Amino acid sequence: MYSIKRYLEFVKPYKWKIALTILIGIIKFSIPLLMPLIIKYVIDDIIDNDNLSQAEQISELFWIMGIAFFLFLILRPPVEYYRQYLAQWTSSKILFDLRDSLFDHIQKLSLKFYSKTKTGEIISRVIHDVEQTKTFVVTGLMNIWLDMFTILIAVGIMLTLDPMLTLISLLLFPLYGFSVKFFYSRLRKLTRDRSQALAEVQGHLHERVQGMPVIRGFALEEHAQDEFSTHNGKYLDRAIRFTNWNAKSYAVTHTITDIAPLLVIAFGGYLVIGGDVTVGTMVAFTGYMDRVYGPLRRLVNASTQLTQSHASMDRVFEFMDEKYDIVDSPNAKPLERVHGDVSFENVSFKYDDEEEWVLRNINLTIPKGETVALVGMSGGGKSTLVSLIPRFYDASEGKVKIDGQDIRDVQARSLRDKTGMVLQDNILFSDSVAMNIRMGNPDATDEEVIEAAKAANAHEFISNLPYGYDTLVGERGVKLSGGQKQRVAIARVFLKNPPLLILDEATSALDLESEHLIQEAMNKLAYNRTTFVVAHRLSTITHADRIVLMTDGRVEEEGTHEELLKKRGSYHRLFQVQELDTPDESKVMR
Repeated sequence: MYSIKRYLEFVKPYKWKIALTILIGIIKFSIPLLMPLIIKYVIDDIIDNDNLSQAEQISELFWIMGIAFFLFLILRPPVEYYRQYLAQWTSSKILFDLRDSLFDHIQKLSLKFYSKTKTGEIISRVIHDVEQTKTFVVTGLMNIWLDMFTILIAVGIMLTLDPMLTLISLLLFPLYGFSVKFFYSRLRKLTRDRSQALAEVQGHLHERVQGMPVIRGFALEEHAQDEFSTHNGKYLDRAIRFTNWNAKSYAVTHTITDIAPLLVIAFGGYLVIGGDVTVGTMVAFTGYMDRVYGPLRRLVNASTQLTQSHASMDRVFEFMDEKYDIVDSPNAKPLERVHGDVSFENVSFKYDDEEEWVLRNINLTIPKGETVALVGMSGGGKSTLVSLIPRFYDASEGKVKIDGQDIRDVQARSLRDKTGMVLQDNILFSDSVAMNIRMGNPDATDEEVIEAAKAANAHEFISNLPYGYDTLVGERGVKLSGGQKQRVAIARVFLKNPPLLILDEATSALDLESEHLIQEAMNKLAYNRTTFVVAHRLSTITHADRIVLMTDGRVEEEGTHEELLKKRGSYHRLFQVQELDTPDESKVMR
């Protein structure tokens, strides 16, 4: 019930629209309830009325049919239209609000969450599970009430016709209610299990589609097919369990709703033979049985759909309740101006409490405008250290300060607004080149976008693309080379113009020409900014103001390129391994 209460918060703004929909629906469902009465009147008061002449019978028939055609041909269609339109409009607006809220939630979740959760599972909750909750609005808040009103009105009319026949028609209601409660108590769990299995299939499929070049390149098609079949089979198993239980419920409840009219026909026929009721009354009762048990059958279907909807609500709000690892303190203020001094004070970090320390007691002070290169073997903690600056993670111990202020005392979004990042694998969106550059500043003019591209050495290749800056780059920038993607990423940082800059393996795995162009652009970008460079290739960082060698999450050596070579320590050995004998032979980019 907790998830329903949460869901009703999204429904509340549209309560009057729902009330209006129900009111129009009552009119819409009330009109067909006149049909059995019309049939009874035609049989008992026109056809079987010996007091009327044939001409009078025909006249009465035309009058009653004229009224009926007006109701069903003129009045009912617009009523039906507005009921359907309002129901769908309201439910779609509620789903829009819910997805909007979920997307806002997604953007606040930490990178730690995304490192443990498959993208496909997140998409499944935002798309599939949210869509499933639509049933709760259309069926649970509208149709169920309409069906209940229909049953009440029909039973009321039946009581005026014949109380005894009405009692017989309702004889099986208690058995029906018990069977619904018995079967649908388990359907919620089965539905939830099925939805989770579907999310796992979607998560697995999303990963494999993204990794299709690897699958094809290593001829892993059969292995990938077996893996997918395993996940798909798990979903099939849970879907069949749900279907099995659901089919049993349908069999029992529909049998009950089929037997009830037979009881009415049998008892009604007996009363007609005895002369206690008219033929028209019995025919009308038979018609009302359909009006009573038809809504009951819909309520059976609604029970299944609401069970699915409830299970989907549970999954949606379970996701919405995912805790944020990075939360602004209540007194956090926006970071307005940044001078550029950065310091790490006794900083230690680990991703989870049960895991090993990734960073251990880091102490660094970087003044404004200095370029600091972080080097060392893989797993040394370089990328983790720079990810603390924009608060992708918070230090487990110690403090990270900007201009002497603990970054946990400022709003994370304003902090990231003052930080520019160029990574090894930069994400480009499947839109135009211009749009991807404009991610650095959505309000930038076309002229500013072009200037940023020129500064990043990207203007020439962009101009040679089929549609220039309007060329679509494909998903994750698949239509561009690695060097071209990097230059687009650098261009958007130029456009952002942040005081703090992080370059994380930005030139690794590139050809020499691309590396030269990108290194030149990054040197321009780093000018007069506090810059952190993470690199494996020492040739790209010999010009740095300071080089920090990290080993097992600790600072092992610190100094300029020349100072560290003179120490003949770990940096010197690493430099020798890369076959860089002297600074003159290195590819120094100034």
